[in-house]
Amino acid sequence: MKQTWDIVIVGGGLAGYVAANYLTNTNLSILILEKGKIVGGRARTNKMNGQYFNLGPHALYKKGKARYILEDLGVHLNGKSPKLSGTLIENNVEYAAPFSPFELFTTKFLHPRERMEWIAVLLKILSVDPEKLAKQTFQQWVNQITQSKTIASLLYTLGRLATYCHAPERMGAKVMALHLKNAMGGVLYLDGGWQTIIDQLHNKAIVSGVHVQSQTLVKQIERDHQEDPFKFVLSSGEEILGKYVICTSGPQELIHMLGKKASLPIRDFFAQITPVKGATLDVALSHLPNPKKLFALGITEPLYYSVHSTYACLSDLTKNAILHVFKYHHPKEHIDGSSVKNELEQLLDRLQPGWQQYVISRRFIPDITVNQRLPQIGDELMLQRSKTEILGLYIAGDWACPHSILADGAVSSGKQAAEEIILNEERKNYANFNGRIPAI
Repeated sequence: MKQTWDIVIVGGGLAGYVAANYLTNTNLSILILEKGKIVGGRARTNKMNGQYFNLGPHALYKKGKARYILEDLGVHLNGKSPKLSGTLIENNVEYAAPFSPFELFTTKFLHPRERMEWIAVLLKILSVDPEKLAKQTFQQWVNQITQSKTIASLLYTLGRLATYCHAPERMGAKVMALHLKNAMGGVLYLDGGWQTIIDQLHNKAIVSGVHVQSQTLVKQIERDHQEDPFKFVLSSGEEILGKYVICTSGPQELIHMLGKKASLPIRDFFAQITPVKGATLDVALSHLPNPKKLFALGITEPLYYSVHSTYACLSDLTKNAILHVFKYHHPKEHIDGSSVKNELEQLLDRLQPGWQQYVISRRFIPDITVNQRLPQIGDELMLQRSKTEILGLYIAGDWACPHSILADGAVSSGKQAAEEIILNEERKNYANFNGRIPAI
């Protein structure tokens, strides 16, 4: 006989582990199925020659939902916040980035009148109600709050930094406003990388009785009748049964697993979801040629550079420097890996001349998925709840939260899926209990 689990979670990333840890407060049996060799998804950290590489640049909002939820689960977040000073590059000219009071009033990127307007715009962002922007794109919102091309370019640059999204004409202003607010509250670079979050969540889950099965690819999720448990057909041919399922894979993967037989009214919406992508050059250096250049953003080109090891322990040798150079891809952009690699290396040549002679480890990923959903107008109407039209099937992940993306979206949706299952179980238990009470 096949073993039947109360809850099967597909995917051992942030969303899956957060859901599992909240569900350990119940008496339900929980199984996590992870297709990779190691758990963590895009939150995993690779150790290369004693250096700790996240999958591209990762930062945790200090005032975001993810931080509060993780701390509620007892996860320790060790690290520091980077300084706001840095460099802007426009048409090969470098300027001080106006993100701190000193640079704001000294940078040559802004004229005196623009400095005052930039302050006013930042105050607008902090005070805006994101709900009032639900029917606007980010581009439309920018055009509303400024007529200055310089200020607009700063907003687009700050938007990329906050969300990794490089499509202002498509991205919803509501989600962007929320993430801009969070970004302006500061971020944390984590000691040891984001794997430290996954490891803590994994260990807590195991101690609480959660079972984790890695290198397990789910090919199909089937169910003949609504009252039956779900059947998970694995790539090995093995079959597993589960009463509830929390799927944390991408939307297209979910559609593929359910197959054409499954009734999923929002199938068309899932199929049209566009991922957020980028290219990353992750580098470990034994020496930083220019120690003053720690952070830079492209204005003309959608580029990012930051030395994360200045604020977080990311190497077995503290003197080593771990940095990331990143390009934000537009959804319609054709990706030429060789060209993008040259572009990122040229930026590093500019900021850290002679860096190649100090390389300990390096890794280039030309087309990495940063988030499974580019948030667009109307998405929240289709993603109001983690519960789907298929009874017992819940979704979670960086794409499944109506109001947030990235880690905030993954962690929030994982918690929500767990809470909805717990609430459903409480309703069932209450109904069963009342059914046994004889009428008086």
